[in-house]
Amino acid sequence: MSDGQADFTLHPISFDELKGWKDDDPSSLFEVMDACRKHIAVKPYRTGSLGLTAADLSALLDKARTADISDAASTRRFFEENCRPFLIRKSDGKPGFVTAFYEPEIAVSAVPDEVYRFPFYRRPEDLIDLDDSNRPADIDPYYAFGRLADGRISAYPDRQMIDEGFLDGRGLEIAWAKSKVDVFFVHVQGAARLRYPDGTIGRITYAAKAGHPFSAVGKLLIERGEIDRSRISMQSIRAWLNAHPEQVDEVLWHNRSYIFFRAAEVEGIEAGPIAAAKVPLLAGRSLAVDRLIHTFGFPFFIRSESLTHLDDGKPFARLMLALDTGSAIVGPARGDIFTGSGDEAGEQAGTVRNDADFVILIPNGAAERFL
Repeated sequence: MSDGQADFTLHPISFDELKGWKDDDPSSLFEVMDACRKHIAVKPYRTGSLGLTAADLSALLDKARTADISDAASTRRFFEENCRPFLIRKSDGKPGFVTAFYEPEIAVSAVPDEVYRFPFYRRPEDLIDLDDSNRPADIDPYYAFGRLADGRISAYPDRQMIDEGFLDGRGLEIAWAKSKVDVFFVHVQGAARLRYPDGTIGRITYAAKAGHPFSAVGKLLIERGEIDRSRISMQSIRAWLNAHPEQVDEVLWHNRSYIFFRAAEVEGIEAGPIAAAKVPLLAGRSLAVDRLIHTFGFPFFIRSESLTHLDDGKPFARLMLALDTGSAIVGPARGDIFTGSGDEAGEQAGTVRNDADFVILIPNGAAERFL
């Protein structure tokens, strides 16, 4: 099977072959699954190239709503009885790979001053969605967004042009932060809690992007010999940027991608942010995937022998739901684990860069199509 970027196959396995499965307790997923059920009843998730549909998922979610779940064992039994596990095998023989993301909390102001100078922007009115029906021939098919001005569609200005003032004076600012680096990392995470000087908490989440490909600044710093590959993390990148303020613009502008936000619901602040699947993310159980391949809401069992700091020294082995996506999440066995909100979650997320096995659980009614 080809996703247009990397060939892969689905290899049917048994639950007995899932190392770590019998120690997992995925019972917390049922509340999120019910939220997915309610959402797709109104607006089904887009089908990825793998071919799994919201209708395939609905049967599982309907059963989950009335399932007799009392403990971890009965939860696992529900999935064992209603799903078939398939190991995702990449044709290049390489393992899957996971990183992690979190919801930062950022000090902001509703008005700019000499301290709060760096804005979070709403989606501009001249940013339009692109598809095969309106994409000009000179714009790469990768681009899902463009600019419509004077009846002409073109690529939207990139990070450098926006930082240099392209959006000034249009009233698009949601809030202002103290640090350009903080704003950049919120772009990478795709959501944030905003703490105002009076203690008020706001929330922003992804609305759209300028359209340009994501380019990892960590990779750039590795290639320049600034940070050793073995030490690369969000923390080491931040430390380098703080130590080299005169190079911040040059390095950040390497990533031309630019994210726009919308104000999000603040009620239920204890819950995770609402991301691409339009349901609250659950810390440790929500996975960002390549939405061109996978369909939101499907369960994945992720196993990583080398990822141990999220589970008190034990290898990471958890059932998760595909609930988000991201510019850097490309490929059939590539995922981003949501670790939660705040600084501690950021410390956990910043060092996750691990090989992992990806097993997708396909509901019985659809599984036969892949055997």
